[in-house]
Amino acid sequence: MYKFFLKRTFDFALALIILFFLTPVFLIVILFVKLKLGSPIFFKQTRPGLNGNFFNMYKFRTMTNECDKNGILLSDKDRLTKFGQFLRSTSLDELPGLVSVLNGNMSLVGPRPLLIEYLPLYSLTQARRHEVRPGITGWAQVNGRNHISWVEKFDLDVWYVCNLSFMLDIKILWLTLKKVIVQDGISHNNHVTMDKFKGNLHK
Repeated sequence: MYKFFLKRTFDFALALIILFFLTPVFLIVILFVKLKLGSPIFFKQTRPGLNGNFFNMYKFRTMTNECDKNGILLSDKDRLTKFGQFLRSTSLDELPGLVSVLNGNMSLVGPRPLLIEYLPLYSLTQARRHEVRPGITGWAQVNGRNHISWVEKFDLDVWYVCNLSFMLDIKILWLTLKKVIVQDGISHNNHVTMDKFKGNLHK
């Protein structure tokens, strides 16, 4: 019952409460992103959500739009600013995701929404991660985040889908808060972001 009915109610109520109390923080971040990175303020990208249906995911921008002499964007490492690093390490860049929780595109807890190009690369088991709404945080994020391999991350995502419960969501939210405080698992080795998933033959 929780998975199909109460989880959505829980998500909506808690996201609304969080947004209410964090509205001043939301507005301050908007101001600083505008001052330090310019426009656009939000990073927008289409991602697959529940049942693989596409939706627009929003975050606060953490990178510049700097390009090389050929007009090609520089690497993530070269475009990520110290301010952007701060937003990521504190997870403040994820605040716009609360709006996606309110409109039903995302959940507070669930597998992270990944790139559309990954869809044909999943095994049948890995594709089960789309049986629930994608989350702002998830079981994989509190069990290694960017420090584990893609295969391990997908195994954790599917485990969550199979074991979803109210108490598990509460546990994940609590562990997420602890990890944000200690800034654990922000980067993968020496990379700003994880390398792209290239399929199950590339582990």
